Amino acid sequence: MRTVEEYLHDLQGKGFHFQEDVTGFIYFGKHYTNASDEIIITVIELTLKTQKSFDGSFYLSLLETLTANKINTRVAALLYVKEKQLLAV
Repeated sequence: MRTVEEYLHDLQGKGFHFQEDVTGFIYFGKHYTNASDEIIITVIELTLKTQKSFDGSFYLSLLETLTANKINTRVAALLYVKEKQLLAV
């Protein structure tokens, strides 16, 4: 299982360069929700796919929704957003 740090590094290798404040916001969300790295990575991925760039309010809203509903795996997160029609995944 990759860490958030490893995932962000992988994204940089693919051309996604986040400003320091974005990286800080990602970690703020992680600590604020106490979400696992797997969920954080999934939410970052969904944010980038649907918003085409990093949208902090979208990221935090989706992260809060998943953690409030006790979603703690990637598969469960994808299934949840599909079932609730939160995103076109």
